[in-house]
Amino acid sequence: MTVRTPALRLGTRPSALALAQSGLIAERIRAAGRDVELVEIRTPGDRSTAPVTQLGVGVFVSALRDALVDGACDLAVHSYKDLPTAPDPRLVLAAVPPREDPRDALVARDGRVLGELRPGSRVGTGSPRRIAQLAALGLGLELVPIRGNVDTRIGKVVSGDLDAVVVAAAGLRRLGRIDEATELLDPLQMLPAPAQGALAVECRAEDRELADFLATTLEDRPTRAAVAAERAVLATLEAGCSAPVGALADIVSDLDDDGRAVDRVSLRAVAGTTDGELVRASVTGELDNAEKLGAALAAELLDLAGDTLPAATNAGSGANG
Repeated sequence: MTVRTPALRLGTRPSALALAQSGLIAERIRAAGRDVELVEIRTPGDRSTAPVTQLGVGVFVSALRDALVDGACDLAVHSYKDLPTAPDPRLVLAAVPPREDPRDALVARDGRVLGELRPGSRVGTGSPRRIAQLAALGLGLELVPIRGNVDTRIGKVVSGDLDAVVVAAAGLRRLGRIDEATELLDPLQMLPAPAQGALAVECRAEDRELADFLATTLEDRPTRAAVAAERAVLATLEAGCSAPVGALADIVSDLDDDGRAVDRVSLRAVAGTTDGELVRASVTGELDNAEKLGAALAAELLDLAGDTLPAATNAGSGANG
């Protein structure tokens, strides 16, 4: 008699984007021979209209993690940038799948790109990181704090309430709406949030067999290394959602001293200061030293900024929206 393996229960937030992301992971698990069903978990962040900076670190994560620990689901999928930098000892980050486009995207009226927006144009974003970098471009834009799902944000452009919004390109791609972007912003103009575009798959620490299965099925080592470097910048700065910090790591091919091809991490980061300036730094190093590279780069940012980094930078660990 064949014993049927129970379907894995995948915990997910109920938003359209979260369901799309979790659906992609579910497809890969099914392709590997395991049944999986989605379990919707509503978080405090889904029930509130307050700005993320007021809701606090981990607001979209804690309910999913509690559901995992309580046995309501077997694994959970997060937008990696939402995870606090401090690990949860109850859980294991079983897999980091291949990353989607990490860039920010502009959605503007009349098909305009950023450089075509007139001074005084109203541009919506709820991210201090984006606000700091947009302000530093000196375009004379009026930056309007907003939050909500992709429909809500783009709807403010369609209605004429805003001239443009800035959102994550990864979200538009996963929702099949990337054609609505009028420009994909070059990281030279706008460094993304650490881990933007990446997903994190967690399960209970004691579920070693499941963790091994998820790692074998979903893991992408270059993505994990890149994101580890970016998030080490956050962890070293102790930066939370209210800190204007951007970081992006690329995996680049190089030659070692013996002429052999090796992969290295090329990391860039930016931080906004209390006087409205930006400090920037970059570093390149070994793939296996990704977290040390991020920590070293954060130390350089601190040296460059002196005491001009926002006080919130020392308020605790978390994701940067």
